[in-house]
Amino acid sequence: MTVPEEKTEPILSRLTDQEGEALCARLRQELIEDVSKTGGHLASNLGAVELTVALHRVFDTSSDRLVFDVGHQCYAHKLITGRTLDTLRQYGGVAGFPKPNESIHDAFIAGHASNSVAVALGMARARDMLGEDYKVIALIGDGALTGGLAYEGLSNAGECGRQLLVILNDNGMSITPNVGGVAEHLAKQRLKPQYLTFKKHYRRIMNATAPGRAVYKVTHRVKQALKQFLLPCSMFEDMGFRYLGPVDGHNLPFLTRLLRYAREIDEPVLLHVKTVKGKGFLPAEANPDAFHGVAPFDPLTGKLKREPGENFSAVFGRTLTRLAAQDRRVCAITAAMTGGTGLEKFAEKFPDRFFDVGIAEGCAAAMAAGMAKQGAIPVFAVYSTFLQRSYDMLIHDMAIDNLHVVLGVDRAGLVGDDGETHHGLFDAAFLDTVPNMTVLAPASFAELEVMLERALFQIEGPVAVRYPRGGEGRYTGTGGEDPSVILRWGGDITLVSYGTEINCVLEAADLLEQRGIQAEVVKLNQITPLVSDLVELSVRKTGVLLVAEEQGARGGVGQRLAARLEEAGLPARVVLVNCGEGFVPHGATGLLKQDLSLDGAGIFKKALEVLGRGQTEA
Repeated sequence: MTVPEEKTEPILSRLTDQEGEALCARLRQELIEDVSKTGGHLASNLGAVELTVALHRVFDTSSDRLVFDVGHQCYAHKLITGRTLDTLRQYGGVAGFPKPNESIHDAFIAGHASNSVAVALGMARARDMLGEDYKVIALIGDGALTGGLAYEGLSNAGECGRQLLVILNDNGMSITPNVGGVAEHLAKQRLKPQYLTFKKHYRRIMNATAPGRAVYKVTHRVKQALKQFLLPCSMFEDMGFRYLGPVDGHNLPFLTRLLRYAREIDEPVLLHVKTVKGKGFLPAEANPDAFHGVAPFDPLTGKLKREPGENFSAVFGRTLTRLAAQDRRVCAITAAMTGGTGLEKFAEKFPDRFFDVGIAEGCAAAMAAGMAKQGAIPVFAVYSTFLQRSYDMLIHDMAIDNLHVVLGVDRAGLVGDDGETHHGLFDAAFLDTVPNMTVLAPASFAELEVMLERALFQIEGPVAVRYPRGGEGRYTGTGGEDPSVILRWGGDITLVSYGTEINCVLEAADLLEQRGIQAEVVKLNQITPLVSDLVELSVRKTGVLLVAEEQGARGGVGQRLAARLEEAGLPARVVLVNCGEGFVPHGATGLLKQDLSLDGAGIFKKALEVLGRGQTEA
């Protein structure tokens, strides 16, 4: 069973309206205080407080299935279901997204957008197929309706004919329907409890006799025609949903009553709720984008406690803007991540060459291929974890015809606080499976500039330039033209890495030197196609290879290098240090690297083990 066999009542079912409104105020204050200390997704959560409280007054989420879309609207839900946020997104603490292994009240893992309706539909179909009794709710919004998967889900869900409630949390970030005064008035009238009660009784009475059914059929057609002309709901009703809304998402009493009404409808229902992102915190209301995902801040003023330093995303955006000024074929594409990928200045300077497709990575990749086919040089800036959603387009649309599309793969490797759904641990492996693909891995800001220019103007076919979240480390080199380079000479062990993980490898080499062990450090600038000549030459000398990378174990650079040594007939002792076979939890990147032995001290100890020198504390 995926839900409890015995039903319990909703957690907040006994709250009065007045008590519920007081709870909303307390929740909002706690969200501001907690997130100001830990950082996290604030604006979206503040806007969903009343909606979350209303849901917990009507539904029992230990058995009813509440599926969040993206999942960053779940903080109030976590508080209501007994979790505290003082350890939010910290190592070993509460996750920033729903996690079923954290609570029975979290129905499904969520971190990527637009899938909630499809997931909820699957749960509803399983419920009906197995003869079980619980409600299924999908909470979608905050841009998720810009993704095609959402419409695939809606199209199929509308045909299921059984209970499924889709709540559209419309905070102006997903859709902004043009609802005029007459439409607003009619929407309010049709959602009044008196009207809903009358409607239910009228349908029952008229369906009791043949003449009544005939009259009801005529009146229903007239009403439908008027609604389609005056109300913003025809699209959803054409899909098979009963549309309710739009309704004020901050009116807790009315929202609760409407949810109770929707709960009793045994067919697909779409409830359109209008909310204000950042509600109750003026800095977040004034600038919801800045408080979508925010670092620790002053809860009184909203100012960040520490201004962010230079980072790879900013360098990428600045460099691309400079290069675009040199060649009018260069354009930028993003999937609703303009700020996150550092493209604000590009968008301002070249509005006619900047394209935001919404949360639709597959569309972005396919569109980039079409642009490349016609002579443009498109650059798709995307987080590693979101690029996964475009895998088919990389092969089918880009690689087969060897089209010159540049991928700016942001957040490659460990990203820290957002955890499993956001770590970029698989791109080095899956990009290597794409024919004609070239993958470059800068380890410094200067190398990112060099490699991006090479990717745009010197390399043919699809090219990915992958770089991490945050800033550079001790290595600030300006190379990047050669597939690999030796940073440090030695004869006892070969240490190999790429990207900013090279900083930890250099630290390990320092520690080894203190033990009298000379490590040769090879930095890979290009990881696909993999050119292993320098590594093989080094291993012929040392006989020992250690490869460290912030990637999953399967299909990573380490496995490929080990295979190359085997093919070359080079006997060597090999140790691979990576993120393992499974998933890595949330937490500060430094702590995660320590746990995975990917920090300098961990690599040092692994090197001692493979050398048979025993373990010594760094």
